[in-house]
Amino acid sequence: VQLVESGGGLVQAGGSLRLSCAASGRTFSNSAMGWFRQTPGKEREFVAGISRLGGRTSYADSVNDRFTISRDNGKNTVYLQMNSLKPEDTAVYYCAAKIYYLGVPIRAAEYDSWGQGTQVTVSS
Repeated sequence: VQLVESGGGLVQAGGSLRLSCAASGRTFSNSAMGWFRQTPGKEREFVAGISRLGGRTSYADSVNDRFTISRDNGKNTVYLQMNSLKPEDTAVYYCAAKIYYLGVPIRAAEYDSWGQGTQVTVSS
């Protein structure tokens, strides 16, 4: 599956952004989806994940209660709603897909496909 992220940008602390990840191919509804983020010199960090049908979600402690992951299988799209943004949320955000997976993988190595990333910058 090919993934294309959009929605990144520059926002002030306390603001909101919604990231979208559009998937091509026929396997989207059979894929668990995740959002990760990465800053220079650091490993890619799990942010949020959602199961194939959206019934299960998982969040990193650092974003719990601020970010919400959702998906629309009819549109082959997964979203990340980010509220109450902080400067430490600044990173390149990537979406990822894990085909034919029942749960919500949280390790980057478990995912099969990745998007190109979208930059999110939060100013203080």
